[in-house]
Amino acid sequence: MSLSLLAALLILQLLLLQRAELAASARWRPVIAKVCAVMGCEVPLWHQPGAYTMLARDVRPVSGEPGVLSVSASFRNDAALPQAWPVLYLQLTDINGQAVAARMLQPADYHSDAAHDGELAAGQSASVSFRIAEPATPIVAFNFDFR
Repeated sequence: MSLSLLAALLILQLLLLQRAELAASARWRPVIAKVCAVMGCEVPLWHQPGAYTMLARDVRPVSGEPGVLSVSASFRNDAALPQAWPVLYLQLTDINGQAVAARMLQPADYHSDAAHDGELAAGQSASVSFRIAEPATPIVAFNFDFR
């Protein structure tokens, strides 16, 4: 085998081994996608939490169920590529602006089909709703973040 063929094989092996890290880069992602198309490997979904836009959100008590809050939100993937459903970070605060409770929600916690429907297309919107226990300290505000 020639030295140039061995070098090409080494580079290909490095690309395959580091494909998750390289696919996270907008510069390297097209290269990794082409290599995986030929080699039959998977390219991880794009991950750009800052490209999610919150369209609407609401947290309110559930009528007739003391101690339970209904949470609903709708958001859009404004990234140029499909993304996995985001991890939602919900923080509840008291009258002084102090965090009373916080919860990190995995896609399976708020989206029943997340395992089967693992991505949101570029420009696609989604609506989610779920219930959580109300903290003992009264809350007056809430905040969502995407992770």
